[in-house]
Amino acid sequence: MREAGGLATADGTRPVRLVVVAGTGTEVGKTWVAAALIRTLLDQGLSVAARKPAQSFEPGDLVPDADGHIVGTDADHLAEATGEDPLIVCPPHRRYEVPMAPPMAADVLGRDRIEIDDLALEVAASWGANGAAEPFDLGLVELAGGTRSPAAHDGDGVKLARALAPDVIVLVADAGLGTIHSVRAALDGLAGLTARTVVHLNRYEGTELQRRNRDQLIDDGCVVTTSIDALADTITPGAGAVTATR
Repeated sequence: MREAGGLATADGTRPVRLVVVAGTGTEVGKTWVAAALIRTLLDQGLSVAARKPAQSFEPGDLVPDADGHIVGTDADHLAEATGEDPLIVCPPHRRYEVPMAPPMAADVLGRDRIEIDDLALEVAASWGANGAAEPFDLGLVELAGGTRSPAAHDGDGVKLARALAPDVIVLVADAGLGTIHSVRAALDGLAGLTARTVVHLNRYEGTELQRRNRDQLIDDGCVVTTSIDALADTITPGAGAVTATR
């Protein structure tokens, strides 16, 4: 019996390192960062699996792929990166066809109440779903929305992250105006977790504002990355903390 996310699971397949990808808000590029990170880690020879505990989306965003399968959600993009079945990355009963926070979407659709412990247990039980004989080197769990966005009827992204008990939290933020406030506010919410947190500034182009934002966060004591390669270096098993170079 092993502990996964603070909850017991008998399959013993919890990844060697568990990474939660969170965001300072919506539309900061969490899924793009997660998929790019997955591909980089796979190129390094690591085995990687991804999970999206629950997701909501606009039905019009779904399109058929070359094989006629309907794709287009965050989980589908993660599955494309890892090579997994999208319905393992996010199961059918956790896909909500209304662009609202998952518990709100569930209410609108007349679906069952969502509980944090249920989401954490489903993730814990899913690691062996691909038939892997050994634990994955890295398991990546992408949250929905921002850290304080409702993840379930009884909790937000911070509570879900706590239940998952990750080794590392990647906090994705936009690199531009408003970054300092949004990162500090998100870190305040995550402060009680024991996981090491890495702030990743997405869409970083090195403008003066972006450089100053990066430098201020480093002065705050944050581990900050501005490229996917640097981010991968911070979370590879055995890697030490890497901060952005001024």
